[in-house]
Amino acid sequence: MSAPDVRAFTVGPVQENSYIVRASPEATRAVIIDPGDEAERLLAAAEALGVELEAILLTHCHFDHIGAVAPVARATGAPVYCPQIERPILADVMSWVPPGFGPFESHEAEHTVAGGERLSLAGLDFEVMFTPGHSPGHVTYAIPGALLSGDVLFQGSVGRVDLPGGDWGTLESSIEGLIRAHPPETVVYPGHMGITTLARELQSNPFLAELRDRIPPAAAVRSPTAS
Repeated sequence: MSAPDVRAFTVGPVQENSYIVRASPEATRAVIIDPGDEAERLLAAAEALGVELEAILLTHCHFDHIGAVAPVARATGAPVYCPQIERPILADVMSWVPPGFGPFESHEAEHTVAGGERLSLAGLDFEVMFTPGHSPGHVTYAIPGALLSGDVLFQGSVGRVDLPGGDWGTLESSIEGLIRAHPPETVVYPGHMGITTLARELQSNPFLAELRDRIPPAAAVRSPTAS
């Protein structure tokens, strides 16, 4: 089975990573993950790839990840899958946006996820994993060989825990769950910064020092270069 085709687009003032994901480079259906800003640019990218957006998947509802949800949904008719706990934020987005950002448009999510679901969309099978700690309802979307991890794990860093609902112990537990559930070579497509792998982060991420003591070294043996 060929690896999914994942295209990254860094958008907005907070430099958030949105992703268009399809089963192969030839596929004509795709999903978009966390359309955070620059809706017209993301829509143009989908058109240039020749894909129909079948769904909008959200890892969490911080403003930098949902700012373009409403216009992308309106333009494509794609239903939105939103973390259940955070659905009220998407429905009243400007009440949660810090001064100086926006305005953004609210949206009523068509579907909610809470972790444990399996979604069959655009020829891909997504496993929804509950990964709170950065935000209360945060989820990660797993596909074969890859994680769309939002703001859980970054290249050399982790999601901040000083925002409402953040908690370091909870985030560390979520990261440990991802590392234990997926092969070390799994590619991580994060919500900010560069693409990485689970093995690379377990080996060298300074925030994961305690996890390195708990997880067997064999889990971090292979660390292929992510492209």
